[in-house]
Amino acid sequence: MTYEEKIIEIAAANQRVVVMTAENRSAIRRVPAALGDRFIDVGIAEQTLVGAAAGLALRGRIPIAHGIAAFLTMRAFEFIRSDAGIAGLPVKFVGWQPGLLSEANGPTHQAIEDVALMRAIPGMEIFCPADNAELANAMTAIVDRPDPCYIRFNSSEPVVSHSAGQEYGRAELISGGSDVSIMVYGFLLREAIKAVAILKGCGVSVRLVNMRTLNPLDEDAVVACAEITRLVVTIEDHLLTGGLYTGVVETLQRRRTFCELRPIAIAGRWFKPALLEDAINYEGFSGEHLASKIMRYLEQMPGRMRAVQ
Repeated sequence: MTYEEKIIEIAAANQRVVVMTAENRSAIRRVPAALGDRFIDVGIAEQTLVGAAAGLALRGRIPIAHGIAAFLTMRAFEFIRSDAGIAGLPVKFVGWQPGLLSEANGPTHQAIEDVALMRAIPGMEIFCPADNAELANAMTAIVDRPDPCYIRFNSSEPVVSHSAGQEYGRAELISGGSDVSIMVYGFLLREAIKAVAILKGCGVSVRLVNMRTLNPLDEDAVVACAEITRLVVTIEDHLLTGGLYTGVVETLQRRRTFCELRPIAIAGRWFKPALLEDAINYEGFSGEHLASKIMRYLEQMPGRMRAVQ
């Protein structure tokens, strides 16, 4: 089932659901006809989108609000923070073209700090699905939860069969291993899977974890990676600051667990616009690039650091 089909199904079963957009209908073209007056397009006005969604939530509705990720999280940040975040309203924000999925767009349209911004809002949940199937599967749980949520929209085709009945808020273990743990989210899971195949061919035992929910972060999954493998690597198409890497560091410090940790992220600049596959390669996120970087990290490894008792 696609995301669009799931939204229509959820809305048919729950009359409180309202679908909204800031003139961003590419993923939900069939929704207006299916929902009638429960579909609202405010035009190119993300601040209005968020304010209206918050108002509807105060009246008992559950708005699912769609917008281009860069404009939704930045142009309307204060509205998300104040109208939905402070009030703890169940608005579900869907950011289209996040991270490298913005591909050919320049810096003004690149959302590579969106996770950091949303993590800064107390109570804001963050879901970053690996593909369209994982996104659709999680929507029922997301709509049923009382908290605001930011979703990194992803329509990619699945490259792995996801665990049936996986609890929302829990990471997904794709493969077990003892040498290196790879923690990743979003569409880059597909590149991480390629990297795992290359590393295994070189005799490296790899633990691969699809983190997917960045808030709440599955702290037990993070600690398990640190305790089981010699090296932990985080991979994300986001700035180094404020994303998965930051969340992992905070978790390990809070849980008093120490390990060799290396991040692979977009560090200190915006990415070079290109077609998606070219952008992935140029920025060093292809499976081949990831495997090469991880092999170098392993070769530079000192002795393993143990958890503090």
